Amino acid sequence: MRVVVAPDKFKGSLTAPVAAKAIARGVRNALPGVQIDEVPMADGGEGTVDALVSATQGRFHEVDVTGPLGEPVRARFGMLGDAKTAVIEMASASGLVLVPRDRRDPSRTTTRGTGELVLAAISAGARRLIIGIGGSATNDGGAGFGQALGYRLIDAKGEEIGPGGGDLARLDRIDPSRRDPRLEGVEIAVACDVDNPLCGPRGASAIYGPQKGADPALIGRLDANLGHLARLVERDLGQNVRDVPGAGAAGGLGAGMMAFASGKLEPGVTLILNAVNLADRLEGADLCLTGEGGLDGSSVYGKTPVGVGRLARSLGCPAFALVGSLGAGAEGVLDHGIDAYFSICPAPCSLDEAIEHAEAFLEKTAEQAMRAFLAGRRVNLGTRP
Repeated sequence: MRVVVAPDKFKGSLTAPVAAKAIARGVRNALPGVQIDEVPMADGGEGTVDALVSATQGRFHEVDVTGPLGEPVRARFGMLGDAKTAVIEMASASGLVLVPRDRRDPSRTTTRGTGELVLAAISAGARRLIIGIGGSATNDGGAGFGQALGYRLIDAKGEEIGPGGGDLARLDRIDPSRRDPRLEGVEIAVACDVDNPLCGPRGASAIYGPQKGADPALIGRLDANLGHLARLVERDLGQNVRDVPGAGAAGGLGAGMMAFASGKLEPGVTLILNAVNLADRLEGADLCLTGEGGLDGSSVYGKTPVGVGRLARSLGCPAFALVGSLGAGAEGVLDHGIDAYFSICPAPCSLDEAIEHAEAFLEKTAEQAMRAFLAGRRVNLGTRP
């Protein structure tokens, strides 16, 4: 018998690789001789690098880049097992977690480090990049990212503009003549699960600016600056990025990825499923066990367990979800690839207790889910004692 174990992280308690190992132990407790394929999953956000490197037996690389405040930070990317695909979390170089709360100012923070990280991955041999763009500290429309790639963002005096969304007001033209030649022929896929446009009431500044330190006055200025950037991108680079769904992700980095690196915005779960070749690994499997921290009615909109479940169902493989909590509407996932779901909490407990014992709870629940599956299989095969 072969079981594919493909969970996402349990946020705040377990990484996807740790969760996969806990589930695998539980499955072996129920059936010692079972063949298990551990495939840690992600959705393009936090934990994506760890999950994909683990799932493909890849390698981590670390490099010094420009942080969101212009100070050096140590960032990393993963090279997958094929040695041609790199995975990057922009938050590693340009994330909000790198900026102390009292220094948050999206008029100054830059995405330059993310561009530097991209070039480092290409120098290491990557011909395809998967970039998760959640958790940014920035609102510069990817201007710093473009500058790192060799684009010159010039003011009316012919001088480079400074970092951050605030200085975009000075931008007079975009010169692509010094675009780094290493980008030629490199495919960049951007994991993006939001549909916000670059500007307007649902744009980058209005929706995500407050959490990055922007007050209402600054939000208005940043939004106008991103609109100005979009006009110059269309005029100088021939691309209309302003209203593309997802352009407003990560303070407009979605737009910048398209404008400066020919990036393609794609649903995160789809990218990860393809990157780890999950379809091939599910082919002929008897059971798939997936899971994450919580399951509710919103899980059908791009959450990892449902993406895994849909793929498993299309290949005739049953899929169970093991989750930390069950919220309103969780039963909706049963129509979207999940055949059964189980909460890992054995009794009422506090969140702190659930987090502290998550690994043990997950292992025990995986064992019971596997025992239930085996019992059902015996009945179906007519071998019930």
